[in-house]
Amino acid sequence: MASVGNVLVVGGGIAGLCLAVGLRDRGVAVDIVEAKQEWTVYGVGIIQQSNVVRAMADLGIVDRYLDAAFPFEHPCLYGPDGALLAKLPALRLAGPEYPANLGVSRLALHNVLVDETRKRGATVTLGASVASLTPDADGVDVVFTDGRSGRYDLVVGADGLYSRVRELLFGDRYRPRFTGQAVWRHNFPRPQAMDHLCAYPTPHGNAGLCPLSQDTMYMFVTSAEPGNPRMPEDQLPALMRDRLKGYGGIIAELRETIRDPSEVVYKPMEVVFVDEPWFRDRVILIGDAAHATTPHLAQGAGMAIEDAVVLADELGRRDGWHAAFRSFHERRFERCKTISAGSIQVGEWEINHSPEADHKGMLVAMITLAAEPI
Repeated sequence: MASVGNVLVVGGGIAGLCLAVGLRDRGVAVDIVEAKQEWTVYGVGIIQQSNVVRAMADLGIVDRYLDAAFPFEHPCLYGPDGALLAKLPALRLAGPEYPANLGVSRLALHNVLVDETRKRGATVTLGASVASLTPDADGVDVVFTDGRSGRYDLVVGADGLYSRVRELLFGDRYRPRFTGQAVWRHNFPRPQAMDHLCAYPTPHGNAGLCPLSQDTMYMFVTSAEPGNPRMPEDQLPALMRDRLKGYGGIIAELRETIRDPSEVVYKPMEVVFVDEPWFRDRVILIGDAAHATTPHLAQGAGMAIEDAVVLADELGRRDGWHAAFRSFHERRFERCKTISAGSIQVGEWEINHSPEADHKGMLVAMITLAAEPI
């Protein structure tokens, strides 16, 4: 262990909770602070691919994770009318007994990670973040927004797209950028035949359906939204139906049932990438705080989970924290940058109605890269 006795994790999302699990299993004391007063979960579902199943196996929680999810093998691409275009590769990276891919609700995943974190004895404080960080040769003095203070060997910023830790490290150098697109999501009862990810890419956007459990699936659709307009809540169902008007088959059938504003989850796509080492002194960034991307390749949460696995691994096997941070960055930077750039490229193809758009080619390239060791 890299002379690390205690770590502050700022942010109680996917990246922070996975890191807490990995560090506690290595005997490191972990405090988590989460800015939300209540640990609410925003969103509907997440598509998680073979590299994420492998990462959860590395964390030792894959069986609990799979119990909360819906496993499947081959994702498939269809035309807007429902005709099969391509079956994508399915790789069982965690071992032959584990599925290649899965869908899971964000709430179910959150509950698994919170439970595993608390079982391992991490301390969690809600309604607080960091006001200031003062690193020195031996540690980091932290002042929290609720007036408390503490001292830690290391601080990890896992606090997402609008990271306070990133701001403290880099000032306003890295600000989230709206890409020009948004994603709409909605849950539906799952028909028995809907047993894999079905994507319906078009030149102007991409819709899809993914099973989340025995009873539930979710729909997503991407759309160009110039100027990042504010969407009135009472109009969300009509607006989502409008974004789906070019699709036939099951998408068209489900489209007409979208009526309840509370069931529509709308999110503008914003991205940020820290294009230099993700650490300064004893403070480091992981997950969306360092590399938030779009959902086109379904790897945002996956890259965050891999970050947690790799950072815990490096801190567990290096003699010093600086060597661990440096090795972590070397293992993660190009992989995350390539996947982030590829995901953004797909969105740009859709916005520009590009004749060069190649959803299948980009997805196969991403699956191939993600299968490489982390």
